[in-house]
Amino acid sequence: MDHFEYRDGVLHAEGVNLVELADTIATPFYCYSTATLQHHYSVLQNACKQVGLTDTLICYSVKANSNLGVIATLAQLGAGADIVSLGELHRAQTAGIAPEKIVFSGVGKTDAEMAAGLEADIQQFNVESLAELDQLASIADRLGKKARVALRVNPDVDAGTHEKISTGKAENKFGIAWEDAEHAYAHAAALPSLDPCAIDIHIGSQITDLAPFKTAFEKTADLLARLRAAGLTITQLDLGGGLGVPYQRNNETPPDPLAYARLIAENFGDSGCRIVLEPGRLITANAGILVTRVIRSKRGQAKNFMIVDAAMTELLRPTLYGAYHDIDLVQESNASTSMWDVVGPACESGDFLGLERNLPELEPGALLAVFSAGAYGAVLGSSYNTRPAAPEVLVDGTRHDVVRARPSYQDMLTGEKIPDWLTD
Repeated sequence: MDHFEYRDGVLHAEGVNLVELADTIATPFYCYSTATLQHHYSVLQNACKQVGLTDTLICYSVKANSNLGVIATLAQLGAGADIVSLGELHRAQTAGIAPEKIVFSGVGKTDAEMAAGLEADIQQFNVESLAELDQLASIADRLGKKARVALRVNPDVDAGTHEKISTGKAENKFGIAWEDAEHAYAHAAALPSLDPCAIDIHIGSQITDLAPFKTAFEKTADLLARLRAAGLTITQLDLGGGLGVPYQRNNETPPDPLAYARLIAENFGDSGCRIVLEPGRLITANAGILVTRVIRSKRGQAKNFMIVDAAMTELLRPTLYGAYHDIDLVQESNASTSMWDVVGPACESGDFLGLERNLPELEPGALLAVFSAGAYGAVLGSSYNTRPAAPEVLVDGTRHDVVRARPSYQDMLTGEKIPDWLTD
């Protein structure tokens, strides 16, 4: 569910009128709902408690939406953070997430990133290769630290999701091959500066069927038993994220978080391990919309185009993945409709927000809302065509704040220079 609804024919974000907000902020802009963020977090948290998973750490996946206001909202609810870069470590700490609630994922951690995580004394590193194990051990030894480690093992499970967001198959770049897992743990245990105390898996994103999770969890439970039989002390299971959300609000029913939690409990409820979950999209996707204005409409021989002021520079998912987002009017209308491609002004044929959408022919200045844009929206934005980044607005009841401002053109040029030999 979300907290975007029509009141007297006008779309509101909680108690905020989006027509009035658009007149204040200027389009395009992202709008996030605090109530929706809180609801989605609590649904997962309560599901875990309901099935008896009392020792659970929900580490919000910062890459889904790294706005400080969003992270701070979740930090106040008790969330930890799943990070994949030094920049995200700084964001998580700035937003108030304690180091003991931070897990560091990612295949390409640098020396500097490992050192920063060790100095901060984060909860664990999710390590993805033997070479990374050796690198982390060397840095930990040099700093006089001991790194808590989860080996991310690749269970070779097809999550049935888009190929570009599948992470648990043998051909994906992530994780240690399943057949090599026990050898890798033995290698880690022989390194004095590492504590291989956890198992990590993550099979993909936007997974809409629980069957792949069931297969992955069963394989992980078997690995846990074998590692403990070999004498390793495993106290934590990081089961990743990936639970899907409805992008077509009226036509999709994603997996029930309670059924997901029950599946975890069936496999690991008696393990004595803390359960770490890394949801991102599940919490933020439907907590955010992108608001855009119509520039003009253009009827063609083969297609009708609704040209708006948001582009692939604001929302890349449709162009990158062919992803679907519901698009609707901010002010309701009874006018007759026809099919339109909703496209942006960027100089690319692939610049679109939605294809073949049933909409009225709108006048310039009319407002549209692109739904389910709170995850992998602003974070994937770019300044292509020297387009300033869309501002981000966080709503809480009837109040709102601009939690990332639109940069000026001068801001965008800061850091660039014309070489001296061109200015003589």
